[in-house]
Amino acid sequence: MEVPFVPRMAVGLVHYPIKDRAGKVVATNITNFDIHDIARASKVYGVERYYLIHPMKEQLMFVDRVLDHWRVGTGSSYNPKRRTALTDVYTAPSLEAAIQSWGEPSCLRIATHARAVEGVPTYSFAGLRKVIHEEKKPLFLILGTGFGLTTEFMQSCDGILESIRGAPPEDYRHLSVRSAASICLDRLMGPW
Repeated sequence: MEVPFVPRMAVGLVHYPIKDRAGKVVATNITNFDIHDIARASKVYGVERYYLIHPMKEQLMFVDRVLDHWRVGTGSSYNPKRRTALTDVYTAPSLEAAIQSWGEPSCLRIATHARAVEGVPTYSFAGLRKVIHEEKKPLFLILGTGFGLTTEFMQSCDGILESIRGAPPEDYRHLSVRSAASICLDRLMGPW
């Protein structure tokens, strides 16, 4: 039986530069839920590495403590499936450092956002899926927190992934990053 091709992908959850509800640039806190839930979704869909990206050393130390508990501490024997999901979780102080750590400097850097960004190419899910599955281009999928990545940050990326649309007529677009990550990964990496 032939093993199907799995695209090379890393996911990064960026916590700076982020906009808050007033539009100011801030650094958001890393949450325990984001560590666990995106790691689990990443494992399900064959993502090579999941990075929590934050410039503050204290926030990265928090992640390291959580990971230690589940990888080698009492959590490792309490829930071995959680340990497995957290195997490929890493921290980095910046997107550049994460990409360097992954070892794919020529990867596509695609950000997610609830709305289009002027001056940045937008990829449909089908179009990006084709690029990573048929052209075999490695992908670093970038997720934001708070009220989204700054425009300047997104303009430094290779593109933006089309937004996940809400049901009409409201088209509500304020999913948790964990929900959005799962939807994006399924659409891009799902075996359908």
